[in-house]
Amino acid sequence: MTQQPRANFGSKIGIILASAGSAVGLGNIWRFPCEVGENGGAAFILLYLLCTFVIGVPLLVAEFLVGRRAQANTFTAYQRLAPTGGWRWIGFMGVLASFLILSYYYVVAGWTLEYAVASAASRFAPNMDFTAYFNSFVSHPWHPLVYFAGFMLITHFVVVRGVKDGIERFSKVMMPLLLLIIGVLVVCSFSMPGSREGLSFLLMPDFSKITPSVALSAMGQAFFSLSIAMGCQCTYASYFSRDANLAKTATSVAGIDTMIAIMSGFIIFPAVFSIAGVQPDAGPGLVFVTLPGVFETAFSGVPVVGYAFSVLFYVLLVLAALTSTISLHEVATACVHERMGLSRNAAAWVITCGCAVLGTLCSLSFGPLAHVTVAGMTLFDLFDFTTAKFMLPLGGLFIAVFVGWRLDRATVEDELTNGGAKPVAWVGAFRFFLRYVAPLAIGAIFINELFG
Repeated sequence: MTQQPRANFGSKIGIILASAGSAVGLGNIWRFPCEVGENGGAAFILLYLLCTFVIGVPLLVAEFLVGRRAQANTFTAYQRLAPTGGWRWIGFMGVLASFLILSYYYVVAGWTLEYAVASAASRFAPNMDFTAYFNSFVSHPWHPLVYFAGFMLITHFVVVRGVKDGIERFSKVMMPLLLLIIGVLVVCSFSMPGSREGLSFLLMPDFSKITPSVALSAMGQAFFSLSIAMGCQCTYASYFSRDANLAKTATSVAGIDTMIAIMSGFIIFPAVFSIAGVQPDAGPGLVFVTLPGVFETAFSGVPVVGYAFSVLFYVLLVLAALTSTISLHEVATACVHERMGLSRNAAAWVITCGCAVLGTLCSLSFGPLAHVTVAGMTLFDLFDFTTAKFMLPLGGLFIAVFVGWRLDRATVEDELTNGGAKPVAWVGAFRFFLRYVAPLAIGAIFINELFG
């Protein structure tokens, strides 16, 4: 296998925005509000912040370290740093997880695109049955596939253009745009009559809500939100320049990711509390079933504002989903490109076509293939269960063990200090954390997700 020349991000801001874009996704704007609503609000957020910066950031640094040190795709990275001992399977698991997640993530991403189009076309009305609308759409034999295909081709176009001209350029435009839209929506949401109750739910913690289950849910959300063990951050780090500060980059990424998640709560919950009878713990249906009616009802007196709010919100979801699909696609594309010696264009088409097949089956599992089940799960649920419950927790555990135990201190110190150019005093503490604290924490997540 001939080593391919490595592309690099062109600037430090490009590194941060691309890596943040990899972390930011539907997990921030869809999953995070659902978790907050179901787990008591502000108390959950405090636990989430603690888990993100105490557990998530060190694991993010560990993935960055492996990627930049190896200067290779995720599969090859572990094999290059540890040629013996079977460690390469950590990389293989990351690539496979990203491919499987991408296949069904495209389905949900297609839903966000449909809702953006429907909102822009004024298909929503205050008295609609949004549950029936959603169920009718996702179970249709071909309608969701149109949006699925559209989203997939947009992602493919960005990835084919490469690291600098595709991923970095896209991130420099889309991440600021995403932040701008969030800022506008937060201001609009604060103007709603029920915003005070919504803000209290987010900012005034009720510590009686904290249970072991809530704590583990907060840890799991932090883990999911930062895209740990999906291969995304390891792959992107292989494009980092030598002078990139891994710890500062990881902290910046976690900060942007957390800010967007919390601001999405500032958008959603003031709106939810402004309508009598709407509960904050609506779960996964909050975005696609509950919120369309909330937007229409809350601004019924000023329809143009409700229209703009709804359109901007679903455009926001589309952008967030797109930043994630691009990073997931790049993980698998880089692996095929470098290991099989194919051109980037050919490698991207291999992944796109593979996702088209698996994603179509996942989409049809809500309709014509709903009767096809494995262990009582539809194909969509099977992919989600396998990756979220098994592959990601185990991948994170193995990453911590690999960097904490398999890599020698000199290698870890060389990467963290950029070859001694930026001395740090916490190398020992970092390795201790990865050796003992992270495995115990991730093991708790794994057991809770599996049996909780």
